[in-house]
Amino acid sequence: MSENKNIQNRRAFLKLSLLGSAIGATQVLGSEETRVLRQATHQELKENFPNSKRIKTICTHCSVGCGIIAEVVDGIWVRQEVAQDHPVSQGGHCCKGADMIDRVRSTTRLRYPIEKVNGVWQKTSWDSSMDKIAKKITEVREKYGPDSIMLIGSAKVSNEQSYYVRKFAAFLGTNNIDHQARI
Repeated sequence: MSENKNIQNRRAFLKLSLLGSAIGATQVLGSEETRVLRQATHQELKENFPNSKRIKTICTHCSVGCGIIAEVVDGIWVRQEVAQDHPVSQGGHCCKGADMIDRVRSTTRLRYPIEKVNGVWQKTSWDSSMDKIAKKITEVREKYGPDSIMLIGSAKVSNEQSYYVRKFAAFLGTNNIDHQARI
């Protein structure tokens, strides 16, 4: 079998692509002409939000529960940092946790229950939503039997929450429970 040096494998192609991208980004972002990246001024490094509250919380993206310190001004999450003393994350974040502030502040995030009425989405109350869901689950269970219902967990669900999901399934009379990763 003869070797053809012009044929690259996928790994070599990716290495060259990443190297080229990194060199290009350095040239564009780091050049003096564009001034896209620069050193922060002393004023910019000062506390930007003097009336803010620092609230220790946890990331809700998955069930690991990494520590976040949210900086809040007048009820608005304005900045975040990693909780250095958190026993789980020990001062680290994944890229999803580092983006938690953007997920919370997103204009497209659903903040209240909605339902479609005559083809139009309308805001509704939590009590009304929960009552309708409970009524529908009861109707389905009575009409088609308890095994017509399935509950699905996810990586966002902690062990304790999984326990409650399993208990709820048993309460409904079904063993139909699975994890979203298997779907």
